[in-house]
Amino acid sequence: MFDVELFIEAIPTLFEQFIKVTLVVTVLSSLMAAALGLIWAIALRELPRPLAAPVRFVLDFIRMTPLPVHLLLVFYAFNFLSPMTVGVLVFGVHYSTYMAESYRAGIESIRKGQWEAATALSLPAHRTWRAVILPQAIRNTMPSLGNWAIAMFKDTPFLIFIMVPEMVTAAREFGGRNFSYVEAMSVAGLLFLLASYPTAVLMRKLEKKLAY
Repeated sequence: MFDVELFIEAIPTLFEQFIKVTLVVTVLSSLMAAALGLIWAIALRELPRPLAAPVRFVLDFIRMTPLPVHLLLVFYAFNFLSPMTVGVLVFGVHYSTYMAESYRAGIESIRKGQWEAATALSLPAHRTWRAVILPQAIRNTMPSLGNWAIAMFKDTPFLIFIMVPEMVTAAREFGGRNFSYVEAMSVAGLLFLLASYPTAVLMRKLEKKLAY
């Protein structure tokens, strides 16, 4: 039977872990992934093919291998870093490869005439990117980037692989102490929903706003 008192008792503990770990890792890693993803996307377009090919291989390798494997490899290879730092770095780099694909799609959606017009005006490359291409490409990719940030948020339980006590781990420990997991896991699920749903709504509104 569902114990309401245990449910209420679990809220402060899990909310604290949500703020201190889950939210911090998600926000910092999302910012890192968004910045790195843009760098990867531009590099793949601007670098000569002999240089772009190994970069693409590395990005594909990261994207196509499991996140827990990356966490464990970096955790043991760079054991002088704190587990939280490892989590932020690994999540940021891992999801930057997905965001790079979103940026790439946004860049390729820019009509060829835009590039030709910039060339005809003799705009330098950095100005072409900053003033012509990126404003349009980023607008086109915002919904996708938001979805990747939400996916990252839901993947934070993988931090248990490197002994970071995020919210789901705290819920499991709370359930073990009280011999009932349903209440604590319900709180964790509710917190995930309360954080993810407004973000999704905001991204849809932003998408509509940028469409005009």
